[in-house]
Amino acid sequence: MSATIVGIDIGSVAIRAVELKDADKARPTLLRFHELPLPTGAVNRGEVIEPSTVSSVLKRLWSTGGFKSKNVVIGMGNQRVLARDLTLPRMSQERIREALPFQVQELLPVPVADAMLDFYPVSEGESDTGPVVHGLLIASIKEAVMGNVRAVEKSGLTTKEVDLIPFALARVLLRGDQANGTVAIVDIGASATTIVIATNGVPQFLRIIPAGGDDLTTALAQRLETTPEQADGLKRGLGLRTSVDDPQYQYPMEIINEVTSELLISARNTLEYFSQSRPEASVDRILLTGGGANLGGLPDALAELTRTRVIQADPYAGIALGKSFNADELRERQASILVALGLALGSKA
Repeated sequence: MSATIVGIDIGSVAIRAVELKDADKARPTLLRFHELPLPTGAVNRGEVIEPSTVSSVLKRLWSTGGFKSKNVVIGMGNQRVLARDLTLPRMSQERIREALPFQVQELLPVPVADAMLDFYPVSEGESDTGPVVHGLLIASIKEAVMGNVRAVEKSGLTTKEVDLIPFALARVLLRGDQANGTVAIVDIGASATTIVIATNGVPQFLRIIPAGGDDLTTALAQRLETTPEQADGLKRGLGLRTSVDDPQYQYPMEIINEVTSELLISARNTLEYFSQSRPEASVDRILLTGGGANLGGLPDALAELTRTRVIQADPYAGIALGKSFNADELRERQASILVALGLALGSKA
């Protein structure tokens, strides 16, 4: 493979990139990380809307971040990605991919010709008709994926792979002892919340909830008739709480609690669905990540609602840091670096 590879996380508010050396080795080295903000509307829930704008930001990202490689891995993980449980007769991965278009049309909301299909094997078993393989059907809207690829390549970069963001999260967070048992990763981003449930490091279930931290900011701005900047400051200052001393903050507190509760209930329902469908693999802890997870009081509220231990994982376990990095500064930015790091780690290019 190339000596280095770059993982690119194209978010709704920023583009982040990580360059790794020896990504396929047991202890890869983090060489570079940089991020730049995106203009509002250039990307909507992970899908590139303004290719020229995104390409321009990517060019600046490369020049200011000092990235050496132009070989990149990009991620997909918005509502245009679907994941479903699927059981198929046991066969090679190559034959499974060939058979998918003829097996899954009834599971898709779009014609097979409009989707990019893949199958992620989880376990093997026996059925009345013979050996089977259980896994996850992954389907992405083809035009959404290719739109992102075109925007990246317009900036002079070469897309080596397109990876699923939930798998990237599992790859970077579930390394070594952190992978033991059944773990739910809850990543609250700006516009989507990704939930991945894995047993001993192997993803078993995933769901993408089309709601994130920006939804709370928007609700505050609209209902209080204020600016997004003021709403964001209010959100960060108040956090989740049950009472306020100053009556002027009573209504903002109620808005924060209402909107956040909807998201947390969706997360709880997802975990309950998994537990009911797989009673032999109950979730024993939640790894909470993402910029939206920084809302004060949210980790405790999620733990109370799900009755599950909520902890912070170490995304740098097993990662060597380049000489230019300060470990403490990296930990403060771990929510930003997480997806891009996971994408680079999964590179086979």
